[in-house]
Amino acid sequence: MGADDYEEILKYYELYETVGTGGFAKVKLGRHLLTGEKVAIKIMDKLALGDDLPRVKVEIDAMKNLSHQHICRLYHVIETSKKIFMVLEYCPGGELFDYIISKDRLSEEEARIFFRQIVSAMAYVHSQGYAHRDLKPENLLIDAEHNLKLIDFGLCAKPKGGLDYQLNTCCGSPAYAAPELIQGKAYIGSEADIWSMGVLLYALLCGFLPFDDENVMALYRKIMRGKYEVPKWLSASSILLLHQMLQVDPKKRITVKHLLNHPWLMQDYTYAVQWQSKYPLGHLDDDCITELSVFHKRGRQSMTELISEWKYDQISATYLLLQSKKAHGKPVRLRLPSLALEHASITPSRELKSKKNLTYEDVQDCREMPCAFGPIAFSDDAFYEESPLAGFALHMPQANQHQTPVASVEFTPPPTPVARRAASKKCENKENSDLVMTVKNEEQFVPPAPKTPLSKSQKKRIQATPNQAFPSTAERSQCTNDTPIKKSTSPASTDEMAATVISPERRCRSVDMDLNQVHVDSGQKKKRAKMFGSLERGLDKMITMLTPGKRKGSTRDGPRKLKAHYNVTTTKLLNPDQLLNEIIAILPGKHVDYVQKGYTLKCRTQSDFGKVTMQFELEVCQLSKPEVVGIRRQRLKGDAWVYKRLVEDILSSCKV
Repeated sequence: MGADDYEEILKYYELYETVGTGGFAKVKLGRHLLTGEKVAIKIMDKLALGDDLPRVKVEIDAMKNLSHQHICRLYHVIETSKKIFMVLEYCPGGELFDYIISKDRLSEEEARIFFRQIVSAMAYVHSQGYAHRDLKPENLLIDAEHNLKLIDFGLCAKPKGGLDYQLNTCCGSPAYAAPELIQGKAYIGSEADIWSMGVLLYALLCGFLPFDDENVMALYRKIMRGKYEVPKWLSASSILLLHQMLQVDPKKRITVKHLLNHPWLMQDYTYAVQWQSKYPLGHLDDDCITELSVFHKRGRQSMTELISEWKYDQISATYLLLQSKKAHGKPVRLRLPSLALEHASITPSRELKSKKNLTYEDVQDCREMPCAFGPIAFSDDAFYEESPLAGFALHMPQANQHQTPVASVEFTPPPTPVARRAASKKCENKENSDLVMTVKNEEQFVPPAPKTPLSKSQKKRIQATPNQAFPSTAERSQCTNDTPIKKSTSPASTDEMAATVISPERRCRSVDMDLNQVHVDSGQKKKRAKMFGSLERGLDKMITMLTPGKRKGSTRDGPRKLKAHYNVTTTKLLNPDQLLNEIIAILPGKHVDYVQKGYTLKCRTQSDFGKVTMQFELEVCQLSKPEVVGIRRQRLKGDAWVYKRLVEDILSSCKV
């Protein structure tokens, strides 16, 4: 991976591990520098896309126009000469498909909760004139609040003549395709979506597909007959609903309009499915506009107009992520991490002074990495993700909050005590100025300094902060593939980004910003510390990268400790090494190739012609509650139901 390919995305985001791969794309976990919010970054190689490039353009255009609580949000699109980056809403719960197979099948109550959300999303999509055409559990993600988000609009269609206009392209996944599609007939997109929703509901309630066969032609014959097994545990009302959706004749199928208040969907509810968007693009949030206006020193009217252009650039992303923060009860705040100082303007025109902030994706072990990369930019922000999607634990050393990054960044000197008192006096004349900022249209806005004085303990802590150059050996950690090159704060502060040196003109809302402004009182000491400290810290960080150290998930320390999750299978074994060896012994018999990395096995299957048909991970992990050994599984590429059968076969062959 070349640094130049990723230079533009690294201006605004930090990149972490790969959480999914496809034929021509991969998805990485990322973090937006200004808001500190986690995002999913879909990275596509334009050369590899080839004829599929128009499909990506269709997906981007659709997601720009769709804003709904049950549709994965598009934040930012960056296109370079070689890459397309789509920055999307991060859903830590993974695919609905994995959730189904972890539970075997869902109860009617839980299936109803999920299906109401699916109906809500699809009613909105259809109301906007789109047909999705690729509905399946793999294209529904679970967010942090356990709500569904619809993804992958690459096959969607928006007929120019309206949704009733007939389509001809046969697309989608065979098991979910409507009969009229596989017959090659002209079809109505919304009617085909209803059939796919019926297959999806069946999968939720039964844990398997209504129409399934390894032979594609046999599968098509089953679909065209429309006959499927009716398990005994299905209720009469759910059987009726499935029958109404899985009608071979599209004109006899139930419509989305009638699904909204269908008796099965209304059970345990007093209101119909709410399909209207809670986040229409036409309505802008005042708090988010104010924060962006203050940050960029612009009038509210000017900022409102910029946001309303919806270019899906840094401004769009920052606004939407602030809106997301507010929706989740977080402060509507922007912070200025060290690497974003040079790019705080609305249209970044200056290049990064350090272009080497790489994720070493192609380096198997960074201890073997040559030092020819030159100066490397580091951020003082911490991030430790123990999501089930994470391939490996990101365990960072503790860093001094007040260290200056290696990247050559010009800092605004901290204000003198006299200047700070003068600014503070000005701030006292504004009622509640630390809570509410009012920006007049098109006026030059200079926020005053904080009026809250530093406490004695805070002053002592600032004065006592050492200009640490080398951390202890215990603080060093080994860098691995997909791990960001950066310093972290303590693990306890992983959900908050550390603010860096910020001038009083930038913000006056909280005393914690003042704490970050004051490194040393003496200007001369500051210059010396900046010159020599940067060199020492740069050398130390390189040593940290090249020196092996203890790391969560390494074989020396045992398996990674994870929370119980639906993609983790618990076992009766107490010895993780014994379990790992059992899995390794089983894989060759299942025709699975693998590469071992600690307690993680990166697995793949191939066709007779050498084409990779499936990629997945199996990781032996330690669960704290209950204290047992488990197996984390994650599909990266390939047919979901074939993967399900293979993994179940592997796990059943182990003595678990």
